[in-house]
Amino acid sequence: MSSIRIFLVDDHEIVRRGVADLFEDEPDLEIVGEAATVADALRRIPDHDVDVAVLDVRMPDGNGVELCRDLRSQLPDLHCLILTSYSDDEALLNAIMAGASGFVLKQVLGNDLISAVRKVGAGESLLDARTTETLMKRIRQGETDGPLAGLTDQERAVFDLVGEGLTNRQIAARLFLAEKTVKNYVSHILAKLGMQRRTQAAVLAAELKSRKPDL
Repeated sequence: MSSIRIFLVDDHEIVRRGVADLFEDEPDLEIVGEAATVADALRRIPDHDVDVAVLDVRMPDGNGVELCRDLRSQLPDLHCLILTSYSDDEALLNAIMAGASGFVLKQVLGNDLISAVRKVGAGESLLDARTTETLMKRIRQGETDGPLAGLTDQERAVFDLVGEGLTNRQIAARLFLAEKTVKNYVSHILAKLGMQRRTQAAVLAAELKSRKPDL
C-alpha cells in the first residue's frame, strides 16, 4: 500500500512536532516536509510530490485559506486539510471556496485527525451534507457577507470569464469593452476579494462553478 505523503504548515514548532509524532507509527502516512510560513510552503510544497497539505489558518505572513487557494491553482490534485484553533462559519466558507477538502479543529482527537488525513488523501471530502447545503444557500441568496456580494453585475461577468481562463483581450471582445477597461475591472475585483493574483480569482470562480447544482 502506497503512503499518503503529507506536508505540515504551522508557525508553531510544537504543533508540527505533535502532528508528526502522531503520524509516525502509521505505515500509510508519511511526513515529507514542514514549513512555518506561507512563503516557505509555497516554495517547498511543489517540489515534494505532496498528497495532503495540512495547513494552519493563521500564519505570520498570511493565512492557510489563501495558501490553499494558491497551492491548488498550481497543484490541482493536491488535497488541503485546514487545521485551526478557531471555529466560525466565515472561516469554513472561505476554506471551502479556496478548495479545501476539510476543516478540522486542533482540539480534534488524534485518531480522528489520522482518519481525516486518510479520507482527504483518498480524495474524499470531510464536508457533510448540511455544510454543503449551507454554502449553496449562501451562494444562491447572495448574502451580504458572501465572497461575491461586493461585486457589481459587470464585475461579476468579468469574474466569471476570468474563471473560464479568458485573457483581458478575450473578455473585452466578449463583453464589448476596451481591454484597458477590463484590466481595471480585474484590479477592482481582486481588491474587493482581498486577492493579489488573477489565478486566485480564477480558482475561486472554478470552485463556485463546480459547486452549483445542475439545472
